[in-house]
Order: sequence, then structure tokens, then C-alpha cells
Amino acid sequence: MAKNFSILFLICSFFAINAQNLEPDFIIPFEKTNGTETSTYFETIDYYKSLAKKYPEISIFEMGITDSGFPLHLVIFDSSKKFDFKEIRESKNVILINNGIHPGEPDGIDATMLLLRDIVQNPNQIKQLENTILAIIPIYNIGGSLNRNSTSRVNQNGPAAYGFRGNARNYDLNRDFIKADTKNAKAFAQIFHLINPAIFIENHVSNGADYQYGITHLFTQHNKLGGELGVFIENEMRPQIEESLLKKDISITPYVNVWGKTPEEGFSQYFDSPRYSSGYTTLFNTLGFMIETHMLKPYKQRVELTYSLLEIAIDFTIKNGTQIKELRKHAVAKILAKKTYPIAFELDENTFSILQFKGYEGTLINSKVTNGKRLFYDRTKPYIKPVKYYNEFIPSKEITIPKAYILKQGYWNILERLRDNTIEFTILKKDSSFSAEEQHIKDYKTRTEAYEGHYQHYNTTVISSKKTIAFNKGDIYIPVNQNGARYILETLEAEAIDSFFNWNFFDAILQQKEGYSAYVFEDIAEAFLKENPTLKDSLDLKIETDTSFAKNPRAQLDFVYKNSPYYEAAHLKLPIYKVY
Repeated sequence: MAKNFSILFLICSFFAINAQNLEPDFIIPFEKTNGTETSTYFETIDYYKSLAKKYPEISIFEMGITDSGFPLHLVIFDSSKKFDFKEIRESKNVILINNGIHPGEPDGIDATMLLLRDIVQNPNQIKQLENTILAIIPIYNIGGSLNRNSTSRVNQNGPAAYGFRGNARNYDLNRDFIKADTKNAKAFAQIFHLINPAIFIENHVSNGADYQYGITHLFTQHNKLGGELGVFIENEMRPQIEESLLKKDISITPYVNVWGKTPEEGFSQYFDSPRYSSGYTTLFNTLGFMIETHMLKPYKQRVELTYSLLEIAIDFTIKNGTQIKELRKHAVAKILAKKTYPIAFELDENTFSILQFKGYEGTLINSKVTNGKRLFYDRTKPYIKPVKYYNEFIPSKEITIPKAYILKQGYWNILERLRDNTIEFTILKKDSSFSAEEQHIKDYKTRTEAYEGHYQHYNTTVISSKKTIAFNKGDIYIPVNQNGARYILETLEAEAIDSFFNWNFFDAILQQKEGYSAYVFEDIAEAFLKENPTLKDSLDLKIETDTSFAKNPRAQLDFVYKNSPYYEAAHLKLPIYKVY
């Protein structure tokens, strides 16, 4: 009996050892279901772990905990098998692919799994990538991926089940890169600055209209990117990628930025400000674009198209790697050499190009649900028509680039974000005086509806005055001449669209903390006007020329108060100073 048991043990051990040596199954659910299903979060991570175990060119890292409680993973393909991030940043170009920021749009999740498998199993492709690193975030919005359903993408043609747009705290992560309310954004910044990607690609699915294209692209706005990089992305990168796709018989068009109307009326390029991923990555001179497949096309087709565009983008980077590296190397110096920097843009409505657009005839017909009209695209009536495409933006607000900013101490939430984005700064070791520009908020508007956890400000204007200002030990000195110069300018200039001010980081300065009782201040104001006749003349003139002011005694008293030394200095004063 003991002998039989020993034989059985040896047989079981033999099969267990050989089972470990069997090649893992790298066929994903997308393939097993003929393109109708997408991998779950756990299937995706297990897949990449298996690839990394099998192929030494791949490694998978846990980077930081997200709002979901699960870590954000980073998958690296390095043909040298070294995974030395310092060497990678200095000598190679990195392509960062971000998937599942909106997990209901999972095309990139599956396409990237297939692509990396096919690369690592092909010695020729491994050789071609000797100077290029692939970095992949398998699923960025883990909380949304775990919130799996089959109904929230009501217009989408597959897959059978998918994740949800909001993350574990219901944030849309593609509005969070500057304000960084989520742990996901902090983990992304850690990854981004660790690898310093030359190219950033994010995979999406969209539908604002119906048309023949299965895939569109959304390159970061070239005027906003600016300089030689802006010229390169518009005149070299975009046309070459489009041409390479056409050789594969794949038609592509710019992202169809149309809602509630038909594309044949013309449309403009989407302006990706720094709240968005490609707008954020632009701040560090990374060439970014989004892949936008069309949600009405079958899921299998969309994944295959995403695969093809990723493949072509990699090939483009390999061919143009030296030029890309050189352009990025000098980008900051050339920006600062201009002395001024645009912080706001507006669409140039007088400049456009013509697209030979492949669409469907759209008409308004009677709704069968409501008593109104509905837009209907007739797929039996395809067309190719010339369509105006507006993709030129001109600066509407520019600032003179300062030597440095000084941030008053106490704003630890700002310091966290500066550190997360590797911004260099020094903490004053003693009380010091600087000739600096003091800034007050002159005017601003505030959204009346909540937007991603904020009531955002806009149309902000600032008034400034230069003076010698006493700063305290512990205040923060932030030089502009550094790799993160654009991040500094876009966040600390209050008038910039995605500034920290506009995202409510300084709202406490908007509220007065001290005030006055009119019956007491009347006597003080009377005495003050007698001592300051110029102010008395200004008050009288305003009463004579401003009808509503003349009818408002309280506003008149407040006018005197706000022009007296009794008015609190902190009200509307930004805790950010500029040194030139």
C-alpha cells in the first residue's frame, strides 16, 4: 500500500512539474469569442503577468494605489531586458499607451494585449524596437473597470459587457490631470515622470455623429503645443500616420467634433487643455494623441483598427526617433527664449482646410418617441463631400514669462502637486525681500453646475503691481527655467484655463474675513475722507456718473472702506508672486 502511494505521488509530481513548464495560453477572451467580449480587469493583469513570466523583454510593476484600492500597473517592453529607467529616459524614446481611462471604451485594452504578445513572439520586431521602449498602463480607471455592466454605453455596438466611465469616486479621470483630485492621477504622474515618454497615446471610443470611418484621431492641438514640436506633429507626424493607414486600406479623419448637427456643416479640432491627458502630457513636450474609434462600428472591427494605428504609431516613432529626441531636448529653452507665453487661445474662424469627408446623409425626421424631430443618418446614402476643418487656434492672452514664482507657505495641496510633477523649488531659509509683482483677482465667473467635483472659475482677470515685498522663511521659490516650465506657467497663472485658481485651490481669498458695522464705520469714514480729499473727489464723481451707485448708500460706504487702510489686504490677493 505504501509502495503504491509512493508511485502515485511520483506520477502526480511529474505532471505538476510538466504543467508548470507548459506554455501559458495567450489567447484572450476577445479572440475566443470572435471579437464580442473584452477582458476583465483581473484577466488583463493576469495576462500581462503571464507574459512577463514567459518573456524576459517584459516586466510589470505596481506603481501606486488608485481610488479603487488596487494598484496601478505599468507594463514595460524593453528589448535589452534591463528596465533601467534612468538609461531609458536618457537614451531611448518611450511610447506610453494608456488604456481604460473610460473603461466603457475598452478597445485599447484588448488591442494592446494582442499587440504586445505579437511583438514579443516575433524576433524581428524585438530587434526593431532596440531603441524604443513600450510602456503600457493596462487599465487606468480600475474602479470603473470593476463596475462592469452592459447598458451604460447605450449607443455602443459591443462588447457584451464593459466598465463604467466614472472611477471608484465617480470622477471622469480624463478631466483630472491638472487638479489631481484622485489617487489615479497621482499614480499616473509618478509613471509619466519616471519614464518621460516621447509619445503618448490614449485609447478611446466616441460618437457625436454617424459617418463611414471606423476610427478617428485627436492629436494634441498643434498651436498649443507650439514651436518646432507643434510644426512636427501637424506637418510630419499626423500626415505620415494617415498615409501609412491608407496603405493598409484604412481611412481615418480628425476627431469629428460635432454634437447635434451633421459633420458636413464643418467642424473644428478639439482643444485639449491641460485637464485632459494629451493636454497635460504636452506641458512636458510629449507628442500626444488619442485614438477614437466609432462606437457604432462592431467591436471586433474597432479593436483591429486600434491595433493597426498603434502598430503604425510605433513604426513612426522608430523611424523618426532621433528627430523626436532632438526636438524635445531643446523645446523648453526655445519656449523660454520667446519671453512671452500664451495662456489662452481662440479658434481662428477665418482659416480652415478641406477634408474629403466620408459621411452619411443626415436629415431631421419625426420622432417616434417624442412629439419633436430627431436627427437620422441614412446609411444607404453614403457620400464623399468637401468639409471645412478648422484646426488653427490663435493666442488670445499672453503673459511675460517671469524668472520665478513665489508661493506663500501653507498651500501644501499645491506643493503636493508640484512634487508629483517633479517641479524644482526651494524653501526660503530666512525672511527675505524681493522686488516682485503682487496680484489681485479683478474679476471672474463661476460655473453654476458642479463639474468633476468643482465649481470651476473662468474668464478670470488679474491686476498686478510691482513692489518690494517681504517674504517669510518657509515661503516657496519656484524658478521657471526647468523641464516643467510649462506646467508651472499653466497652473500658477490665474488667467490660464486650467490654473490652480480656476480649479478652486485659492477660493479662500475670495471671501472677506473681516468687515465693518456701518453705524461705527460712518464716523471713521467721515474722518478719513476729510484727511483724504482726493478719495472724496473720487467718491463724488462716481456718485455723479454712476446712477446705480448713486442710489446705493451701502455701496458708497463700501467704496470708502475698500479704499481705506481698514480693508483687509488678503481679500482677492493671490498668494502667488512673480519675480522678473
